[in-house]
Amino acid sequence: MRKLLTSKWFIILVTVLILIVIIGVGFIPGSPVRNLVKPVSGLASPVQGFVKNIGDMIGDARSALFDGIAIREENESLKEQIAQLQYSLTQSEEAAIRYEELKDALHIKDTFSKYDVYGVAILSRDADEWFSVIRVDAGSRDGVDLGSGQAYAVVDVEMNLVGRVIETDATNSKILTLMHESFRVSCKVNEVNGAYVTMSGDATLKKNGLCLLTDINPDVVLEEGDVIVTSGEGGLFPEGIPVGTVEAVDYSDPLNVTATLRPYTDVSQLKDVFIMIPVQDEEGETDGAPDTTESEALR
Repeated sequence: MRKLLTSKWFIILVTVLILIVIIGVGFIPGSPVRNLVKPVSGLASPVQGFVKNIGDMIGDARSALFDGIAIREENESLKEQIAQLQYSLTQSEEAAIRYEELKDALHIKDTFSKYDVYGVAILSRDADEWFSVIRVDAGSRDGVDLGSGQAYAVVDVEMNLVGRVIETDATNSKILTLMHESFRVSCKVNEVNGAYVTMSGDATLKKNGLCLLTDINPDVVLEEGDVIVTSGEGGLFPEGIPVGTVEAVDYSDPLNVTATLRPYTDVSQLKDVFIMIPVQDEEGETDGAPDTTESEALR
């Protein structure tokens, strides 16, 4: 202990502590020690300034830290609110678009007065790139009841051909689109006495978004841009549904003239489609086309 008390570092430490206490007391207003510390106040000012600056820096850093946390939390909250508003806006816009599309079904109904028109939403599409089969949210309990030998035409909001119903259950229906290789329908060029052709899906052509036209009379001159519509032959589809335009014609084999067709409808972009079901008269017969099998639908 004695050695500690006589240590120069201990003496220096005690001296410094005494000076700090005296200086601190001296700065108290009215303190009798105030006059005694005036001579050393000039020396203490830099130390006080340094200590004050350090304190200010620590306070500023603390404020910046907590302010930054608060700002981040506020930004996250604002981002969530903006996302919710954008989602609500998108939903409202989509609802408005779908309302307009479904409202346009009245135009389809006016054009094809002998058909009941059902607007349905697309639930899913086949995994294949061109969505050869799509599933919609209407079935037999909604009035879409596919009997034996029947086939219902399906169109988009602009009355362009999409495909035909191939299967129904109580709540859903499956639609074979015109891009599928199994799809075939009798068509004609949309002009007076227009030439008859058969349109079908093609596994190779659909990679380019095209369909195939066959059964073309060699004496008929088809041109690029000719509009193709359903012919109504066979009764599978009503006459006059727009299908697409002629892309190119191949006359290399006079006995087998073929052409490619670019459909009007883009199945990948559709949200709603319209199923056309012939209206039945009081005796149970359809006022539209008679029931038919797919093969009978071809001319």
